Amino acid sequence: MAEWRKSTYSNNGGSCVEAAANWRTSSYSDNGGTCVEVATNTPHTIPLRDSKNPTGPHLCLTPSAFATFVTSVQRGTFDL
Repeated sequence: MAEWRKSTYSNNGGSCVEAAANWRTSSYSDNGGTCVEVATNTPHTIPLRDSKNPTGPHLCLTPSAFATFVTSVQRGTFDL
């Protein structure tokens, strides 16, 4: 199901642009609340967000940067 969001560049006077994204939870996220969601219907960027804060900021990566990010996660680069 697509979620509609107002553009942060829209003003509050009614001239708003909304964009839809089909967000899904990563299959690698655990069920304890540490979830990353990915929007799948964007052709040139791959948006990521925290499922606990869906209206908060999100990160948009190019497909190449996303592939590097996934590889880094798999290698444990970001593990504490």
